[in-house]
Order: sequence, then structure tokens, then C-alpha cells
Amino acid sequence: MKTSVTAGPHAERLSTLVSNKPAKVDSKTGLELFRDMTLGRRFEDKCAEMYYRGKMFGFVHLYNGQEAISTGVIGAMRRKHDWFCSTYRDHVHALSAGVPAREVMSELFGKETGCSKGRGGSMHLFSKEHHLLGGYAFIGEGIPVALGSAFTSRYKRDAQGDSTSDAVTAAFFGDGTCNNGQFFECLNMAQLWKLPILFVVENNKWAIGMAHDRATSEPEIWRKASAFGMAGEEVDGMDVLAVRGAAERALERARSGEGPTLLECLTYRYRGHSLADPDELRKEEEKQFWAKRDPLKGLESDLIKSGLVSEDQLRMIEKEIDQEVVDAVDFALAAKEPEPSELTRYIWAED
Repeated sequence: MKTSVTAGPHAERLSTLVSNKPAKVDSKTGLELFRDMTLGRRFEDKCAEMYYRGKMFGFVHLYNGQEAISTGVIGAMRRKHDWFCSTYRDHVHALSAGVPAREVMSELFGKETGCSKGRGGSMHLFSKEHHLLGGYAFIGEGIPVALGSAFTSRYKRDAQGDSTSDAVTAAFFGDGTCNNGQFFECLNMAQLWKLPILFVVENNKWAIGMAHDRATSEPEIWRKASAFGMAGEEVDGMDVLAVRGAAERALERARSGEGPTLLECLTYRYRGHSLADPDELRKEEEKQFWAKRDPLKGLESDLIKSGLVSEDQLRMIEKEIDQEVVDAVDFALAAKEPEPSELTRYIWAED
């Protein structure tokens, strides 16, 4: 693949990336991956529409362009068995983890039917039922939480004798987090105790308005794993099969007791940092370069060329997803607002 100078070092790393050993999938799994990624994309597009129509308020950070990471990692894991920890860009992680679109959309509208009962909003999605440990507004906040989850899994097995305790936790965060103390401290502890955790770096080049290559002395984040003797891998984050393959290898290491993995996924967000961001800092040539690597179009091409699915099947899925998203909006708009009298509910544990 030829790279453009305007796309920068990030693109050059992609062009020289050694084979990612992509996951092999059958027709059923391929359709599931396409469905999950399409749901993430269409859901976020609808969020943007609702925000600009004045129906949704607060800070809203969308995931467009990064769908291959959420689908690739969480899709390789075990729902309601493994655990997931997100950031403020958490809508699609929640959907991939199995949280119903109605509950996610309701939360964005601040309704009682939301997965966080309308108290969390866009940046604080949580679902005990679906093992989603939360979205976090400040960078790095979720990594220690995820570490505690991984420690719990190991403790149940080693200290309490539960041989079935093999849950793995995935902690998602961006490139801007990787210069924070929590990142290094948690990598150290995870490797020291061989905890079953997957550190997933969604490196989209930009930490709000700061270009990644200007902010760190070692732009290749996956290499930082070596300082702790940890497994590290760099993968094309625009290719869901490559991400899934890397996740499968990391999960195998974690469940067998070999410890954590630092997985750096090279990706790009198609919108500004948030919907309030005019997105004037990134060059148009850079945006166009990454638009041509659209992960949804890439997966569609791979599935059709391999003969696993037909174009008609994919178009049918898109129609179903569009209806699901419309239903989620209608449900959220009609749902009840939290009662003012219950303002302090859910702050303390209830009997």
C-alpha cells in the first residue's frame, strides 16, 4: 500500500506492518462481525443527528472509524463471562458487550430506562448484567478498575480454589492515556502477577487536539510492553479480522496463565474529538487517507471476495440495523425521566 506524506508516520507504520495473522471466520461469524460494526456505525450517526437537532445534551464523543477494535476484541471474548472497561468514547463498546441499543440510547437521553438509569449519560455507561465496568470521563481512570477485575479472576482461581475462574478483562483506552502514571503502574502489576488482562490501545493519532507523535518520546506504544517483560503487539486497527486474530492470541495467553498483553491498534476517528469539536486541526488530506481504509467497507470486501456471504445478506443486515436504531430513539424519547425525588438513589448500596 502506498502512503501519503500528509497521513504521517502513523500511516507509514501501517504500510510496513508485518502480516497481522488475521482470524479465520466462517459465514455465521462474518455476518455477526458485520452486524456489530454496522450497529456501532449507524448508532453513532444517529447520535450525531439527535445532538445537532437539540435532542441530546452534554459531551458526546463518537466512535466512527474505530469499530473494528470494539468488534474485533469484544467479539473474540465471552459475553457475560469476561469483563470490559471503557473510556468516555464508550457507546460502541457497550453495544458490542451486548447492552441493548434501547438502554444505551436511553442513557444518552438521560432517561430512567438507560443502562445507568439516566444518571451517567454518554461518558458513564455501565451494565453489571453485561459485565461492562463503566465508561470514564478522565483518561486512565478505567485501567486500575480493569486491573482489579483481572486480579479478582486470578484470586478466585488461586486463593479460593475456583478452577472455573478464567475470566479475562479488556481495558480500552486511547494513545493520550499512555503517558499517564496509571498506565505504567498497572502494566507493572499486571505482568508481576500474570493477571488475565488485555490492554487495548485505540491509537487514533490524536489526543483531543494533540498529535500523538508530538506528545511521546516513543510513538510505538506496543514496544513499551517490553519494559515489563510483557507480550506486546501492533495491529491494523482498521481491519477487524486482524484485530480479532490478535485478540484471540492474547486471550489464549491470558487464560493459560501467561499473563497480560499490550495491544496497540492503529486506527482513526472520523469525527472530531466530540460533537462540540469543529475538527479544524486535522488536515483534509489526512482525513481522506483514512476514509479510504474504512473498516466496514474492508470487512464487506473480505467477506464477499472469500465467498462467505452475499451482498444481499449484508444489505439486509443494514436495513435491520437501521430499524433497530430508529426503535432505540423512539423508545428513548418516550421513556420516563428520572423522578426528582429519587435524585440520590443509586449513590449508596440498597438493602
